[in-house]
Amino acid sequence: MMSDLFIRSVNVNLPPEIKSNPKYPFIPSVLALDGFEFTSPVTIFTGENGTGKSTVIEAIAVKYGFNPEGGSKNFTFSTNNTHSRLYEHITLGRGVRMPSDGFFLRAESYYNVSSEIQYLERVSKPGYMQRNFGGDPHARSHGESFMSLIENRFRGNGMYILDEPEAALSPMRCMSLISIISSLVKKHSQFIISTHSPILMAFPGADIYTLTNDGMYKCDYKQTDHYKITRYFLENPEQMIKILID
Repeated sequence: MMSDLFIRSVNVNLPPEIKSNPKYPFIPSVLALDGFEFTSPVTIFTGENGTGKSTVIEAIAVKYGFNPEGGSKNFTFSTNNTHSRLYEHITLGRGVRMPSDGFFLRAESYYNVSSEIQYLERVSKPGYMQRNFGGDPHARSHGESFMSLIENRFRGNGMYILDEPEAALSPMRCMSLISIISSLVKKHSQFIISTHSPILMAFPGADIYTLTNDGMYKCDYKQTDHYKITRYFLENPEQMIKILID
């Protein structure tokens, strides 16, 4: 139900000078966000590289109060201020409920988040990393650390924004993530996810939106390019390889 969501809608508010001469980050997929409404506890943005998925996810996260590089609302570090100013031009329609938890997790800057977690261990009481993240994130592989954070830090009744989590995860771990998301949705959580993974896109009941160079449209799982291309490749690997390298 839309009334149960923490983020219910997005509107884009542009001054006349930008409307008359739009350029990055005001690309067609971003402009298509104006009046966008979330209707499912799991919303997935997909599409080719460069169509604006991470730009959209980042702007929503920053506008909601998360650190641009990731983390909870209490993470205030900055290693490189490269995020777009899109968040300054959007407004979020918020639900009546308030989350008790939340996290912005992006594979691109997870190393920086891990370093901040180490820093907080040093300045906080000993055991901070173990209690909240299952241990030192730099002491394990990227994928193991990523999953440990999700398993230990995501507690439910939360607003969780994930930017291409599959970049850190094996196919098996992506399946595990589906199970975790399902459990957290049952605990009244909301997820907004950008992904290329046809595994994550298969989450039942998720709203899937494909971003393109011309805008954005809602689509069924099996109509996404990622599903169709992956299925065709797996069913015809020799033929596809021959096309690619001949």
